[in-house]
Amino acid sequence: MTYLARTLVVSIGLIAFANLACAAPEVVRDTDGHLITLVAGHASLKKWVLPDVPYPADNKPTAERIELGKKLFFDPRVSGDGNMSCATCHNPVRGFSDGLPTAKGVKSMVLGRATPTIWNAAYNTLQMWDGRKKSLEHQALGPIQADVEMNADMTKLLGFLNESPGYKGLFEKAYPNLPINDDTLGKAIASFERTIISRNTPFDQWVAGKKGAMTADQVNGFKIFISSDKANCAACHMGPNFTDNGFHNVGLQSFGAAEPDLGRFKERALPVNRGAFKTPTLREAVSTGPYFHDGSARTLEEVVAFYAKAGEVRTNQSKTIKGFNLTDVETRQLVSFLHALTTQAPPAVTLPTLPN
Repeated sequence: MTYLARTLVVSIGLIAFANLACAAPEVVRDTDGHLITLVAGHASLKKWVLPDVPYPADNKPTAERIELGKKLFFDPRVSGDGNMSCATCHNPVRGFSDGLPTAKGVKSMVLGRATPTIWNAAYNTLQMWDGRKKSLEHQALGPIQADVEMNADMTKLLGFLNESPGYKGLFEKAYPNLPINDDTLGKAIASFERTIISRNTPFDQWVAGKKGAMTADQVNGFKIFISSDKANCAACHMGPNFTDNGFHNVGLQSFGAAEPDLGRFKERALPVNRGAFKTPTLREAVSTGPYFHDGSARTLEEVVAFYAKAGEVRTNQSKTIKGFNLTDVETRQLVSFLHALTTQAPPAVTLPTLPN
């Protein structure tokens, strides 16, 4: 190659590199109408930064409260038969769910709804699929007291806790000068549950400015996720916890049954609430399947396919469910982004030593 030819090749390469380096970053309008720049750490991404974990003024987390709550969470003696703990259904190995389509309760009774994960439940404004519990403290007591779930006799349970030297000492450290009752029991378990936080996923790292935290496919999947003219997922799965804390009838086949689960309607009898269920967080979703309140989707790919066809039962369906058309590549990228909402190396959960 002549000197002139080599010079020409180098010049063309430098021009191409300069054009690539100077290319404007991609900008997309999200479901809120905001312009989002798809560059790691960009200021427009701040809306996806999780705030500090909220807690009620009368139950500030302390090491003692968290330790007590963890022991109670894993203790099967909290149940009526003494063979079922909170962790039986909210198993750390299963994404703090149970891996079943719908939960199993007392004596392995198959229940009608899936076990929701407790990942980031601390950020929920209402708890349970139908929002019937207003706080994490109230939620913590719900399954314990429910006759189809843990079926505990609260009188016997509180008697055991008050008679246990180990638990008496732990409660005194955690809640000095307060009685061991349903109030402090719920507060302790809620204090532990507020430590189950997902906030260091590849997506979080990318939002914070780590360029290589997400792959190019995952970044494009994020664009598809937040774009109203694409998948429009963020219409409901919005903000840093990927939920609007609202209730929607998404059009599941189970709502077409003769006597369907009415969901939120039983708590607030408004027509829009018939068959509506809480929008779950998508954080750690890879490990929390099956999906939907009835466990009818086995994989994230099935979830995407369901929404692409705008659900199955249109009766009383939420207006946010519109359907969409994605190429196979775009579908793969969207699912890849959902994988970026899962912590790559979550801290190990060690089983506590239970008191006598």
